[in-house]
Amino acid sequence: MLPYQMRFYFYLVPLNVYLILTMRLFATILFCVGSIAGFSQSNNTGLDGARKKLEAKDFNGAKSVLSKIIDANPKDKAALSLRGQARMGLEDFYGAIADFTFALEVDSTYAEALNFRGESKIALADDSGAIEDLNKAIAYNPKYADAYTNRGFARYNIDQLQDAYFDFSKALELGPIDADKYFNRGVVKSELGEFVSAIDDYSKAIELDKEDASLYNYRGVAYYNTDVFDKAIKDYDAAIQLDPKDPLKFENRALAKSAIEDVKGALEDYNKAIELDGEDPETYNLRGVLKYATEDFDGAIADYTKALELDPNNPTYYDNRALSRTEKEEYSGAVDDYSASIELYPSDPETYYQRGMIKLLMNNNYDACLDLKRADELGSPDAKSAIRKNCK
Repeated sequence: MLPYQMRFYFYLVPLNVYLILTMRLFATILFCVGSIAGFSQSNNTGLDGARKKLEAKDFNGAKSVLSKIIDANPKDKAALSLRGQARMGLEDFYGAIADFTFALEVDSTYAEALNFRGESKIALADDSGAIEDLNKAIAYNPKYADAYTNRGFARYNIDQLQDAYFDFSKALELGPIDADKYFNRGVVKSELGEFVSAIDDYSKAIELDKEDASLYNYRGVAYYNTDVFDKAIKDYDAAIQLDPKDPLKFENRALAKSAIEDVKGALEDYNKAIELDGEDPETYNLRGVLKYATEDFDGAIADYTKALELDPNNPTYYDNRALSRTEKEEYSGAVDDYSASIELYPSDPETYYQRGMIKLLMNNNYDACLDLKRADELGSPDAKSAIRKNCK
């Protein structure tokens, strides 16, 4: 099974917090190959040696052994499938697909080759093609747990979350039970907003693997989303103890500490995250949000400015800096920031509304009313009353 990694942001409002995750690898590449009957003893010996090399991640060595077997017998479907897996380990996914396709030309019902070809297609972002292969693998072997897991990945990638939920549940039903299977389903449950049920899956995964930091991190995120902040912080503590070099875990803990108004602790965590990775604009933005909330407007502006240096195309950073500049009565700078935000994202009614309100403070009523009318056209709930009050 292929490794997947992603990061999620659940955007609340500019002055609130964001939820940031790091996802543990769904799974590593597995080479679960059954015994193949009907071959000579010498051929079996060669295949067994190749399997051992695959298990040891000696992919080049396995490929070399298997190529010799295939040269002697080009229709050896087991050798073709194993060489395809070796090529997957070398990230030669096109070559892997070719080997699995040759194996399927020998035996079109070969579920193993269909499964691994589907997995290779996932790696190449051909999720629809992968699903076709995995459907066939499952049809030929309805108890093939890895095929359900891989199809779950492909469905997850194209936002078929309910279908992915079914596949990961089926993989658990078929077994063997392991932490990855519970984790996979927990991730999908979280994306579906089923955080309480996700906590149950993450907890079962932790029972099976107490040394994986990301499991605690993910359960912490689920606790955060159910407003159980003390348990979220406890999980982030455990995650950080196991993996103290991941800045995102510090950011997650900072969010939870912010929620319980532990400003000092949250700032310390943001500072640590920046120490570990000073090139992530979102960390500066998040720290700026916290500084704004504590009325440290100069500090907030400095953080938003740094975020913009790293990512000048994010309209939220301009909006946030404009809010801080407004509090300092730096109206001209605030207007400039809102204008930059509008240039990047011209369909946000709130930005027009905020710029219009700043222009009113600058006694520029004509331009202010143009902004407010545009905000109203885009659906701002507050623009109408501001127009009635200020625009004739």
